[in-house]
Amino acid sequence: MTEHLDLPAPQVRERIARGASGWPVLFLSVLVLIAGVVLVIAGARQDSAAVVAALVALGAVLVLGALIVAAGLTPVAPGEARVLQLLGRYTGTVRTDGLRWVNPLTARRKVSTRIRNHETDVLKVNDADGNPIEIAAVVVWQVEDTARAVFEVDDFIEFVAIQTETAVRHIANSYSYDSHDTARMSLRDNADEITARLSEEIGVRVAAAGVKIVESRLTRLAYSPEIAHAMLRRQQANAIVAARARIVEGAVGMVEMALLRLAENHVVDLDEERKAAMVSNLLVVLCGDRDAQPVVNAGTLYN
Repeated sequence: MTEHLDLPAPQVRERIARGASGWPVLFLSVLVLIAGVVLVIAGARQDSAAVVAALVALGAVLVLGALIVAAGLTPVAPGEARVLQLLGRYTGTVRTDGLRWVNPLTARRKVSTRIRNHETDVLKVNDADGNPIEIAAVVVWQVEDTARAVFEVDDFIEFVAIQTETAVRHIANSYSYDSHDTARMSLRDNADEITARLSEEIGVRVAAAGVKIVESRLTRLAYSPEIAHAMLRRQQANAIVAARARIVEGAVGMVEMALLRLAENHVVDLDEERKAAMVSNLLVVLCGDRDAQPVVNAGTLYN
């Protein structure tokens, strides 16, 4: 059962930022920069002070403008995004890979949108029956909303790690390691159902950070060393009891079939006492863990 979490509503959601291809801007910036440098050099060669000042000032303005415009050039690699802020306000996210141009005054934060793995440490917790167990899990996750990943939590990577560990502990506390009731799920016998619920719970916990859970799997599940030997003996005893029950069930069926066939074929006429003796002997032979030793009865059943 997934734990109910009362998480605050997200204050910001991802939206696509305004931008343009960076290659035309790069080409234009280089041309303006060259033009500015040429004007400065040409002005320095003039004889008139007024002309020198005008050309140098114009060239400096062009160089400065080209550098400011070029500052908006932003390379975006595949599997990455750029979260933009202008004077502290979120203005959008650039997901298109390649050379892009955005407002030069914006602050740009790189966020990876690649699929990642997180493997928890081996945790020592108590299962639903109070038995100490060791459990660990691996979670495959991906940033789905870059705005929430950046602005809703301090560190979304650490947030995913802590919430994953919390969910693993909660799942381990909610189910028994091993259950003898077929109607009750256990960590060992219902791995697929348990991991599905684990993924669901982690997904609910990390949704505030804009993270999507792709898959989760238990990588370790065992009793703690201090009770492992006792639990192994219990499992062996349970296995023996289950095997004995199966043997007895089969033996009873065989005895029933033998009595029925004898009666149908009129092989021998058995009274209730002889039937009881025959049933007892057959059950001893069929249920015993050693080979039966035949005994020749020279008399009768009553002597």
